[in-house]
Amino acid sequence: VQLQASGGGLVQPGASLRLSCAASGSTRSTYAMGWFRQTPGKERELVAAITWGRGHAYYPDSMKGRFTISRDSAKNIMFLQMISLRPEDTAIYYCAAREIGGTTLRSAAEYAYWGQGTQVTVSS
Repeated sequence: VQLQASGGGLVQPGASLRLSCAASGSTRSTYAMGWFRQTPGKERELVAAITWGRGHAYYPDSMKGRFTISRDSAKNIMFLQMISLRPEDTAIYYCAAREIGGTTLRSAAEYAYWGQGTQVTVSS
């Protein structure tokens, strides 16, 4: 599976942004996909994940409320809608895919495929 993330940019605090992740190649073995973000000196953290077949979404407690993950499995595209963006949301956002099942879906190590990342900068 090859992943291509897009949609990042520079926005002001309070703005909204939608990221997209296009998957190419076979997604037959894909159990779930997710969005992670990373800032310099910090570990990559899960923002949201979604099971590819049933579309069940998972959010870490710290990410609930302002982020919405969705997918169009027929078109092999995943989205991350972000609202009320804050400066602390500034990061490189990566999309990733995993073939391993699980309940929390939050371990980056269990995702085998990664996109190149898209920069999101929230600043006035």
